[in-house]
Amino acid sequence: MIKIYFPDDQRPKWPTPIVALGNFDGVHRGHQKLLERVKRSAMEQKGTAVALTFEPHPSTVLRPDKAPKLLMTLDQKLEAFERAGIQGVAIVRFTPELARWEPELFVDTVLIDWLDVTEVWVGANFLFGRERAGNYTMLKALGEDRGFRTDKIDPVLYKDFAVSSSRIRRLVTEGRVDEASALSGRQFFLDGVVVEGDQRGRTLGFPTANLQTVNQLLPAYGIYATIAIVDGIYHPAVTSVGIRPTIGDDKLTVESFLLDFSGDLYGKPMRLAFASRLRDELKFDSLEALTKQMTLDAEEARRLLRQCD
Repeated sequence: MIKIYFPDDQRPKWPTPIVALGNFDGVHRGHQKLLERVKRSAMEQKGTAVALTFEPHPSTVLRPDKAPKLLMTLDQKLEAFERAGIQGVAIVRFTPELARWEPELFVDTVLIDWLDVTEVWVGANFLFGRERAGNYTMLKALGEDRGFRTDKIDPVLYKDFAVSSSRIRRLVTEGRVDEASALSGRQFFLDGVVVEGDQRGRTLGFPTANLQTVNQLLPAYGIYATIAIVDGIYHPAVTSVGIRPTIGDDKLTVESFLLDFSGDLYGKPMRLAFASRLRDELKFDSLEALTKQMTLDAEEARRLLRQCD
């Protein structure tokens, strides 16, 4: 998969670019449908399936004080594009200046002069240009005038409501990771590196891996059944997200106890996929009570994850 940036890189030599245009945070089921349609059209026309996205996310430039925490990093998004079979990714560096562009200028400068698009696909609610003045109807009219085809996909529904990045974010922040995964088409996950903690879990018989994550969005505080992926190996795990109220240090941590695992994980990259929420984060009267509950959590996580196999 080839990656290019606007305005840094010259026009790519992509034959017949068929472009999926959007922000693609989370690359959820709706995005996947859009990417699949672009890939199919590219195959039919012997063209190039391209995803065009923006970095940073426009909301962080337009309203940084209200910008949502994102579901994915750029690297995670690129990984999802490649997994979807996209051949090229065009990344527009979003700046305050670009935010002031009228829709016509964006179409002429980026879609035509830079990419020389043959076909552009968007979601039904996609908006672009200054003050989000451009919509699908305008893009289609501009395409007819400039010589490229424009089409859209209908929203993907889940339980009678449309799948969207904002809905998935809300589910994650509420701890409803199983529902978030249903909308995403994959389990919500965090990436990061295992760092050294205070080793208190080891003294309780539950050595934990502390994840220093690159992701912005964390699930609600609580205990989760998770899958830890290290060196390509999948390990069932129990993960605590929160401030460890029984310990009393108020330090936000993401700590995972990998079931049936022993070894040194310090410094290793780890992906943590969230399967199900087990319970709220609680304050226990003693470390003995905490240890007893952790044993029950491990048993419940093992049972739930076995059902997911």
